[in-house]
Amino acid sequence: MHKTFATLALLAAAPFAQAADATRGQAIYQARCAACHSVDFNGVGPAHRGVFGRLAGTAKGFANYSAALKRSGLTWTEANLDRWLADPEALVPGQSMGISLPDAGERADVIAFLRTLARAKE
Repeated sequence: MHKTFATLALLAAAPFAQAADATRGQAIYQARCAACHSVDFNGVGPAHRGVFGRLAGTAKGFANYSAALKRSGLTWTEANLDRWLADPEALVPGQSMGISLPDAGERADVIAFLRTLARAKE
């Protein structure tokens, strides 16, 4: 019985795990990412349509990648995007993205939004 109370206390203290929300993610993307990125067009940063499963540093038509990102060998998965958005420099030292999303909920929402984007048209 003592173990049950300890478990309940831990659960009560744990933060509420909220499901990622792609709609919120789109709003965050527009507010925090759209100055440099677009879903469909390369700008200061590469377009994001079809980012899932893509090898980092290889977006079609974008040539302004840092050497560090091009040689990173990363494939954009949910886990790698989360690590990247949390702290790009920690994941790929020498990369050139100068912004992060320190809030885990915001990262999850942006990643959920990115997941909704179909692959780029070839």
